[in-house]
Amino acid sequence: MTTTERTPTPAMQRYLEVKAQHPNAILLFRMGDFYELFYEDAVSASKAVGLTLTSRDKGSPNPIPMAGFPYHQLDGYLQKLVRAGFRAAICEQMEDPKLAKGPVKRDVTRVVTPGTLTEDSLLDPRESNFLACVFPAKDSCGLAWVEVSTGRFFVSDLRNDAVLDEIARIHPAECLIPDKTTESPVIQALSRMSGLFLSERPPWSFAADQCLRLLLEQFQTRTLSGFDIDEHTPGVTAAGALLDYLRETQRSSLGHITRLEPYRRGTSLLIDEATRRSLELTQTLRNGERAGSLLAVIDETVTPMGARLLGEWLSNPLTDPARINLRLDAVEELTTDSMFCRDLREQLQNAYDMQRLTARVATGRCSPRDLACLARTLALLPKLKAKLSGRAAARLIELETKLDLCPEIRTDIETALVDEPPMLTTDGGLIRDGYHAQLDEWRDLARGGKDWIVRYQASEIERTGIPNLKVGFNKVFGYYLECTAAQAEKVPPEYIRKQTLKNYERFITPALKEYEDKVLRAEGQAVQLEQELFTGLRERVAVQSPRLRDNAEVLAEIDVLAALATLAVSARYCRPEITSDPILDISEGRHPVLDRLKPSGEFVPNDVSIGIPAAQEDGQASAEAIATSGLIQLITGPNMAGKSTYIRQAALLTVMAQIGSFVPAKSARIGIADRIFARVGASDELGKGQSTFMVEMTETARILNAATKQSLVILDEIGRGTSTYDGISLAWSITEYLHDVISCRTLFATHYHELTQLTQSLKQCVNWNVAVREEADDVIFLHKIIPGSAHKSYGIHVAQLAGVPRAVLDRAKVILETLESDHVDESGKTKVPARRTQKKRELQLSLFEEEHPIIDELRQMKVDEMTPIAALQELHRLRERLK
Repeated sequence: MTTTERTPTPAMQRYLEVKAQHPNAILLFRMGDFYELFYEDAVSASKAVGLTLTSRDKGSPNPIPMAGFPYHQLDGYLQKLVRAGFRAAICEQMEDPKLAKGPVKRDVTRVVTPGTLTEDSLLDPRESNFLACVFPAKDSCGLAWVEVSTGRFFVSDLRNDAVLDEIARIHPAECLIPDKTTESPVIQALSRMSGLFLSERPPWSFAADQCLRLLLEQFQTRTLSGFDIDEHTPGVTAAGALLDYLRETQRSSLGHITRLEPYRRGTSLLIDEATRRSLELTQTLRNGERAGSLLAVIDETVTPMGARLLGEWLSNPLTDPARINLRLDAVEELTTDSMFCRDLREQLQNAYDMQRLTARVATGRCSPRDLACLARTLALLPKLKAKLSGRAAARLIELETKLDLCPEIRTDIETALVDEPPMLTTDGGLIRDGYHAQLDEWRDLARGGKDWIVRYQASEIERTGIPNLKVGFNKVFGYYLECTAAQAEKVPPEYIRKQTLKNYERFITPALKEYEDKVLRAEGQAVQLEQELFTGLRERVAVQSPRLRDNAEVLAEIDVLAALATLAVSARYCRPEITSDPILDISEGRHPVLDRLKPSGEFVPNDVSIGIPAAQEDGQASAEAIATSGLIQLITGPNMAGKSTYIRQAALLTVMAQIGSFVPAKSARIGIADRIFARVGASDELGKGQSTFMVEMTETARILNAATKQSLVILDEIGRGTSTYDGISLAWSITEYLHDVISCRTLFATHYHELTQLTQSLKQCVNWNVAVREEADDVIFLHKIIPGSAHKSYGIHVAQLAGVPRAVLDRAKVILETLESDHVDESGKTKVPARRTQKKRELQLSLFEEEHPIIDELRQMKVDEMTPIAALQELHRLRERLK
C-alpha cells in the first residue's frame, strides 16, 4: 500500500470481500437505512438508473466513487437495474447494528437476475417469467426452463434445429449457456436472438452426475423415472445446471419446485420463431409489445394466473382432437349458461395470485399480508366447488374433483393472523389476541404500562402544579417529562435534568424509567414472539405448497375457460368442428385482432375453403365449394386490398381452434395442423446483416424441408426480394413443390399474376382474388375474397392514391404494356417450360448456398474407420431421416 492509500474501514473491507465473490453483479451493500454502491458499480448504476454519483473520502488523493438509495426503494431500483441488463447481488446486514460486537455481519442473501425475479412489484402479473438453460450435446440439445415465481419446472431433449423455435415459444427472460462453447452452432444462433439475456455458466455446472444428484436431492427421490424422464440425457443435465444456478442466486429454500415435467414436441402445434413473429401471437412485430397481439385481444381473464395460462395455451396449441374437444365442451357449456359463467368470474375476481403467493410461502419470503391473501383465496373455494358440481362438460367435472378446499390450512391462517396484518413482521400487531397466552400477557403489560404513563402524567401535573407538564418519548433517551423553561423552577428536586432546549426543559425520574423498561421490554418480547409464531405458521403452510399449487392451476384453468366463453358470447364466435382431415372450411371468418380493434361491423368477413374434397362424401360441401377448395390457394389482388390479412386470418383461426377456443366465424371445420409456417416479412433480420431476399429464402427453405401433409403454410409475396423473373421462377417452382411433394394446405398471396396459370397444371391448385370495383379512374377495394384470379394488380392505381405525380403514372402505364407483351405467347399465356412431375419426396436442397445437413454429415463421416455393420446402421439412420 502506498502512502497515498488509506487502510479500508472494516465495512469497506467486507465490501471488497463480497464484491470479489460476485464480480459480475452490481453489489447493493446495506449500510444502515441505505443500499450503497462503490467503485465501478456506482459509476455504471448511476448512468443506467439515474443515481446521483458522489464520492467517499473526498479529501483523499483517491476518492471512491459512491452512489446509493434508501432501503425502502429497493424494488424500484432492482427493476431498473434488471431492465438495464445488470445482475444485482443484495448484501444485507445479518444482525442488528445496536447489538453487534465489532463490525456488523453482512452477507449476500440473493442475486437478482432477469430470470430469477419473484417479487410482484418486479413482474408483469399477466406474463410468465421463465429462466431457461440450454446444454448442447453431440447430436442434440438439452433444454430446461423454470418459472421461479411459481415453481413450474420443465425439461426437454431436442434436435439442434428445434432449439431456437422452442426458445421463441418459451420467451425466457434469461437463458443459461455453458461458457467456452462459441463453436456450438446452437449457442451462436442464441447469441444472435434479439432481446435474449444470456448468462454463461462454468463447465463444472454441467457435470452430468452432479446435475442428476442435485435433481434427486431437490425432489427427494432415488430416480427421475417417476416423472417419466430418462436420467441420462442432455435435458437432465440442463435441468440440473439450472437448479444449481437457482441455489446460487436465491440463497433460500426452493421447496416450491416439487416436480419436473417432461415436454415432448409433437403433442402441441409446432410454430417456428419466424411464424410466431409474423402471426403476432403474443407480441406485435413492430414494437414487441403485448398490446395489439392476438393474446391481448382475446384475453378476458380476471386473474393473473389465468392470464399467464392463456398465454401458454396460445404458445402451445394442442394437436389431440380429444383434448381440444374437452376444452371446447367446457367453453360451450359456459356460453350456454351465462349466469353460471358470470358467477364463476365474480368469484375469481376476488382471488389473489395463488401461484406466486404459494411460491413466496415455500421459499420463506412471504409477508403476513401474503398469508392473509392466501386464506382469502382459499375462502372462495367452497363456493366455486359448489358451482362446478353437477356440470355436464367432462373437463369441468375434472376441475371440480381436483379442487381441494384445504380447510385446515385456511383455519390455521385465519386463527393466527388478524384480518388486516401488516406487511412486515417487525411492525408487530399481526397475531390475533387470544391466539397465544404468553403473547397476550406481554401485550397487556405493554398496554398497561402505557396506561400507567397517562395516569402518571396526570398525577405529576396535580402534584407539581405545572399545567403544561407532559410525558414525551424519543429514541435517544426514551420517556421524559417536559415543561416550559418558565415553569422549570417548580419541578421537584427528584427530577433529573436530561436536556435543555430553547424554550423547554426535559427531565427523567426513577419511577418513569422503571415503567419505561417494563413497557419497552414487553413490546420487544411481544414482537419477537409474534415473529416466531408467524415463522411457524409459514412453515406449516409451506409443507402444503404442492396442494396449494395444484389448486392454483385449477383456478387458472377455470378462469381461462370462463374467459374464452365470455369472449365467444361478446364477440359472436362459433364453436369450430375439429377433424383430423387436412381441411380448412370457414364460413364468414373474421380476423380476430382487427375484428376486435375496428368498430363493430366494419370488418369484412371472408370464407376459407381448403381440402374439402377429402370430406366430400359427408354431403356438407356444395359443388361450388368443392370446385374452389384445392389444397393450394393462390390469392391475387392489389396492395392494401386485404390479401395478407386474409391468409393470416386463416392461420390465427386455426391456432385459436387448437387451443380450445371458439373462433370469429359463422361456422368452421378445422383440420388439425401439426405445424404452421408463415413467410410474411423479414424486417426483423435486416439489422443482422442479412438481405431481405436471403431471409426470405432461408425461411422458405425451412418450410419446404420441414412441412408435412398435415401442415398449414401461408406465404406472402415470395420472390419479391429479387428480380421479377427470378422471383416468378422461384414462386412458380415453390408452388409446384408444395403441390406435388408435400401436398399440404397452402395459402399463397402474390402479385405475380403469371402464377394463376398453375391451376391448369396442378389439380389441387385454385385461384382466389380480392374483389375490386372500378369507377372511372377510381378503384374501391371491397376486401372480399372471391373465386378466380385478379385481372390486373392495380399497382399504378395504388401509386396514384399515394400521390405519385401524373407524369410518372402515365409513363409507367406505357412501360407496363411493353413488358407485359414481351413475356407471353401468342395465346396470351406466360411462357413457362413444362414441369417434371415429382412422384415422391426427393432430397430437397436449400434454396441458398448452404448444403443439406445430411450431405454435410456424409462428408464428415469417417467411413474407413467404421465396421461394415456400423456403416449399414448409419446408412439406415440417414435413410430414415429422409422419409
